Amino acid sequence: MNIRTEIPSEEIKIKDPVANPPGSTAIGFDKNAHPNASAILYDNLERNPDAIAVTGPAGTKTYGELCADASRWGNALTGFGLDRGDRIAVFLDDTPAYPAVVMGAIRAGFVPVLLNTQTRSDLLNFYLSDSEATIAVVDADMIDMFDQQAVANTKLKRIVVTNGTAQTGPVDQIPATEFLSGQPDTLTVADTGPDDMAFWMYSSGSTGRPKGIVHLQHDMAYTALTYAREILKLTPADRCFSVPKIFFAYGFGNAVTFPFAAGASVVLMPGRPEASRVLAAIEEWKPTAFFALPTVYTALARAPEIDKTDLSSLRISLSAAEILSEDVFNAWREQSGLEALEGLGSTELLHIYLSNTVAEKRLGSAGKVVKGYEVKLCDPDGNEVSEGEEGVMWVRGHSSAPHYWNQPEKTSHTMRQDWIYTGDRFVERDGFYFFQGRADDLVKVSGQWVWPLEVERCLSEHPEVHECAVLAEQLADKRTILRAIVVPREGVGANELLKATLRDHVKEHLLPFKAPRIFEFRISLPKTGTGKIDRQALVTDRPGPDEKQKR
Repeated sequence: MNIRTEIPSEEIKIKDPVANPPGSTAIGFDKNAHPNASAILYDNLERNPDAIAVTGPAGTKTYGELCADASRWGNALTGFGLDRGDRIAVFLDDTPAYPAVVMGAIRAGFVPVLLNTQTRSDLLNFYLSDSEATIAVVDADMIDMFDQQAVANTKLKRIVVTNGTAQTGPVDQIPATEFLSGQPDTLTVADTGPDDMAFWMYSSGSTGRPKGIVHLQHDMAYTALTYAREILKLTPADRCFSVPKIFFAYGFGNAVTFPFAAGASVVLMPGRPEASRVLAAIEEWKPTAFFALPTVYTALARAPEIDKTDLSSLRISLSAAEILSEDVFNAWREQSGLEALEGLGSTELLHIYLSNTVAEKRLGSAGKVVKGYEVKLCDPDGNEVSEGEEGVMWVRGHSSAPHYWNQPEKTSHTMRQDWIYTGDRFVERDGFYFFQGRADDLVKVSGQWVWPLEVERCLSEHPEVHECAVLAEQLADKRTILRAIVVPREGVGANELLKATLRDHVKEHLLPFKAPRIFEFRISLPKTGTGKIDRQALVTDRPGPDEKQKR
């Protein structure tokens, strides 16, 4: 579906492709009961206004205080002259201002656009142009990103600066204290409906132009009634801590939707999530539910501080986005007493739809289908495959994004009637789903098909490897080989002996033709804003096989 940007915001009508799927019936979901997503926060005004909503290094707010802040933001944005459905660029770190801005904007009928704070200026320019945002809310520490390149030829008129002072720049800036001054601390909810736009997120753009992923007013409630209720089982006594940032769909659910829906609290930690800072935050703020990525668990398990850190407050730990290696899984279990429960979700579905549970889990699997969602594995013709056969995953649920903004071709490729075509290949065994790779990522090496991620997993299990990535490399003679970029464990020599050892490890545990021809050693791997290994960055930085390997 393509929404033309010249259509006035108040005339934009979105059709939710998901009607009444069996999954929503199974959990008793009525989307008409959720006309405005801000209820996730504001419902706490009646049940527990004095309970802590957010806490952490950037400050503590009760639910009453956070709702008052959100109301001021909604009133101030209305006073700025926005119309229903207008977009607001949100470029913030994880502080109490983030949920206040987002919830206040949604309650007033506007559409916050949650942006990756590690975005380059040229990509930020695309986000601002594509969303047509006329106002942005930006952390003072990040204001330099809004330079001439970022704002050129956009509709941006005003930048509201939070957590610091405004500066002189290419767009008018105003400090948040001034922008909010005198605004009422109550806000009547806009008469939105369940199928109206609530907020956007952008895909990472690692495989091409980023996609504006539109979510509707009822989507947050659906994730709270599925993954949060069925897997997390949060109570008001819980405290969540998400290392992935709020702009990431995984982090948004962990740090906003789920704690607020349960009347629980959340720890918000701005800044870089170094292992030492994460461990210190756990010890000081004592969360009960911990959310991270495999890269974070790897860093935590190998951090020298972990043996001295009190992790006893944790009752559940979750992992998503990529597969957790067995050695890191075991190390975290030994150190914390908890098994990291792996799950799989997507920004298009807003959160996790496959998950392991405390009672049922399989190491290396994405888990079983979360109640409320439906999953099917299909062959290239769209026919469902039998159990044990490989197929591409399709997912259906009421948190599904209806379209990508202004990208009809990509919309038609992914949003197939009321199903989301993920492009991920899986095998189902006993109800558990095991990732087999992307539908388009198999490469032919020495005349035989190879899945690079399989080789990557094999190398990651070697005790001398901290982390790695494996990519296909085409030589000048058009032959395809595998290139492994490896970060050795601390104290391990990055030398020819290690190359030979790792090559033999792959040959022994897989097959000889799957062993990478090129080994490159680095001190770290680039990461995306969501904490995943940035493979696109590695693709654009490819030394030839005869070049000197980096240490």
